[in-house]
Amino acid sequence: MSIQFKRLETDNRVLAEVRNELMLHCTKLVDARAATVHNLYCAVQHETKRAKPAQLERLTKMKTPEEFMSFGQANIDAMVKSSQILATGVQDLTKQFATAAQASMDEVMANMRALSGVKSVKEAIEMQTTLARTAIEKSLAHTGQVADQSLKLAEQAIAPISGRLAIASESFTKQA
Repeated sequence: MSIQFKRLETDNRVLAEVRNELMLHCTKLVDARAATVHNLYCAVQHETKRAKPAQLERLTKMKTPEEFMSFGQANIDAMVKSSQILATGVQDLTKQFATAAQASMDEVMANMRALSGVKSVKEAIEMQTTLARTAIEKSLAHTGQVADQSLKLAEQAIAPISGRLAIASESFTKQA
């Protein structure tokens, strides 16, 4: 009975270590993505400040109110499309998280069953080491995939807005 308790205690410690490593890795990835978004925001602010006051004035002096309304409507449409892309992408990522969590839980249960059938302490340690290494490798691989998918999602979501910025920039230079 005490051997099983020690196995369970060791398993819990290994799982806690794996969880901590995964959380640290995820935190680093989120921080990196946040820095990328912050840099993009700073670049947009810088370009806005750099815009010539005459260019900004031309935007408010469009030839007709219909032009102004059309321009504004296209900007709103771009924001809506960007939001839809983002919502769909986040939903897909959430489904992937749920699937991965379920698979991980199933794997943990299977590993616990396998560990309960070991015949020696040496065999238990070897099995735990192998299982922990496999869990960490899978977690890191999945985290990398999620990070890549998140970056692609961000790029797709910003594309409609970037298109509108390009059109606005072109209209400024044409009027100059």
